[in-house]
Amino acid sequence: MKNTEKNKNNKITQIIDLKETVIMNFSGIYKNQSFYKDHAEKEIFWTELSDLSGCNCYCDAEAADRICEEIQNYTGNGIHFIDSGNYHYMTRLWLEKQQVPFRLLVFDNHTDMQPPAFGGLLSCGGWIAASLEELPLLHEVILVGPDEEAYVQVEPELQQKVCFLSREKLSMMTAEEKEDFFKNLDADLPLYISVDKDVLCKEDASTTWSQGDMHLSELMSFLEVVLELQNVVGMDVCGECDQDSGSEDFLNDHANEAILRLWEKMRKSSERMGSE
Repeated sequence: MKNTEKNKNNKITQIIDLKETVIMNFSGIYKNQSFYKDHAEKEIFWTELSDLSGCNCYCDAEAADRICEEIQNYTGNGIHFIDSGNYHYMTRLWLEKQQVPFRLLVFDNHTDMQPPAFGGLLSCGGWIAASLEELPLLHEVILVGPDEEAYVQVEPELQQKVCFLSREKLSMMTAEEKEDFFKNLDADLPLYISVDKDVLCKEDASTTWSQGDMHLSELMSFLEVVLELQNVVGMDVCGECDQDSGSEDFLNDHANEAILRLWEKMRKSSERMGSE
């Protein structure tokens, strides 16, 4: 972090290095994609984890230690592609690197706040709950995309720390109302964004989990508003498909490309602001 200032909208603005782009190779699926190959002007960092056991859906202590060792030299303030939704718990590990109070914005078709099934192991289905319970700097989660029935099952004490926009409510909102929701998010704290592409419809993504009905164009419009108005300190993207069911993987490749290009646009804008 280089400096911190407050603007007229009470937004905390931090001038930080957002150049870090990390691709986490758990399954090998990214080897089949090309979204990162036309970005020769910036270095892409790879973490090789395809040989790691104890990390698929659930992350045991030994696997967590190895992963933390692999990412120890990264700031966490860039964009991270973290493979399929089976590894969405990686967001919890990236969030540990945040050093000031922050909020978390999640786009997902699931709540990821399920109670742990196996001795408190970090899991792809419970990482948001673990983050809220274990990270004192995390003040609030904005969760967009799950259905209302799933959210009702979340423990009430966790719901108190979540701003929830359900799949059903989204479907009833006008385009202007949706844009206003993201425009009106509090901007007094830095924001980390996590995108699971299973929030997208099957025409725009192919994932290992049940999917929502959001279109990629809609997600991109939401992200653009947030990246423009919020002090975004980091982002990750998951939702890849299994390699043996990857006939529609070109959809994921396209979505990853769109998100990476938008991130780079925001980063360059942030750098210009920092130089003024």
